[in-house]
Amino acid sequence: MSAEGLLCIAQTFAPDTGPTAIRAGKLVARLAAHRDVTVLTETEHPTSRGRVRAVTVRGRRPSRVLAAMRRLRLNKLVELVVWPDDSIFWVLPAILAGRRLVKERRPSAIVVFMMPYSAGLVGLVLARLTGLALILNLDDSPTCTDMHPDFPSRLHHWLARALEDLYARRADSLVYVSQTNLEIVSSRQPAELGERFHLVRYGADESEFHARPPAGERFEIVYVGAMSGWWTLIEDQAAPSRLRDLYKAWGRLGRFELAQLDTRTASPAVIGEALLGAIAEHPSWRGRLEMNIYDSRYPRAVVERALAAAGVEQVVHVRDAVAHELVAEILCSADLLFLTLPRRIDGSRGGRISAKTYEYLMTDRPVLAALPRGENWDYLAGKPGVWLAEPDDVGALRDAVVELAAAKFAGTPMTFPREQVHREISYDARAEQFERAIRAGIARRRAR
Repeated sequence: MSAEGLLCIAQTFAPDTGPTAIRAGKLVARLAAHRDVTVLTETEHPTSRGRVRAVTVRGRRPSRVLAAMRRLRLNKLVELVVWPDDSIFWVLPAILAGRRLVKERRPSAIVVFMMPYSAGLVGLVLARLTGLALILNLDDSPTCTDMHPDFPSRLHHWLARALEDLYARRADSLVYVSQTNLEIVSSRQPAELGERFHLVRYGADESEFHARPPAGERFEIVYVGAMSGWWTLIEDQAAPSRLRDLYKAWGRLGRFELAQLDTRTASPAVIGEALLGAIAEHPSWRGRLEMNIYDSRYPRAVVERALAAAGVEQVVHVRDAVAHELVAEILCSADLLFLTLPRRIDGSRGGRISAKTYEYLMTDRPVLAALPRGENWDYLAGKPGVWLAEPDDVGALRDAVVELAAAKFAGTPMTFPREQVHREISYDARAEQFERAIRAGIARRRAR
């Protein structure tokens, strides 16, 4: 395999715990087994190990101005003016640092991990200045309606689409994590660009997951990650307010809507109702059936108000954020793993696959997935030990919980060895796929 070096642009990188940072860290560590890799990032104290050299470059954000505008509830103005995201203020420092690193390290290709989307601009400029192959990894499409159901204006949607098309035309290889989004974007491009598109899904590190027998007398449902929909729960129970209605109308003014998402179904409200229903059917389970949400990024006061507003505070608990190294242990100790994406009100198909999907499948625990019809549903359908339900189907969620909890309380907890899918979703396999996309990009650039 080629030992050519790489310059990786990853604004967020390990040990940060966002999905893009984790993916970049896992893939880079494996690429470095055969290559010298330099990572340009904004993350403080990034992981440097072996043949991976990580360099931190700080952005030049007007942080105080942006923070003041948000405190004054002027988020709408920030959205309108700052494009494509506030990481745009990192682009110039990153380009300058990247040029120095290219001269010093002499890599064969530039690999960009997005999100945020501004990082792709760094790759475009550096590839143009240096003539190096450009490989762009888009974790989520800038025009994916699951991630971006609406935009500040019709112009902003046009800009997002134009930026994504520019990335497709300028990159030597383009990597997507969703087949749906890949096909939508590639269909907009000239036919000869089709071979530049590669599907490399998220994955999980098999070595971190170790099966263990279910223990304890309680039935614990676990969700790892920051749920959304908290403010929706609070607003649903809030007293009428003319001022609040005017502010919401101001926020919606001029927005360009592509899809309507029911954010309540991405909160703990629906699964909480299902747990309360299960306890009503089996009163002896009171105090023994609960759901724990780990790694919430929302203020504690907001979370508590939202749980109380939904009436599920007795069965749903939000725990503090945990280090990524502890996630696998938490998942392997749970009785049931929960996954949810918001219901698409118009019934259209979604293209997003939650990164948690692959971590959950690395365990032997049952998975309850409340999902709209779409790629995530299709991917999980037929996988062993997976219960699928629509995001707002309280009855189906309750029935699944009752079936699984009853089995554990009867002394026969359900587990589902999934060795047959571990190889497919392991980061070893993902790195091989990613390596092929890189080599194809380098070959394509040299052929020019």
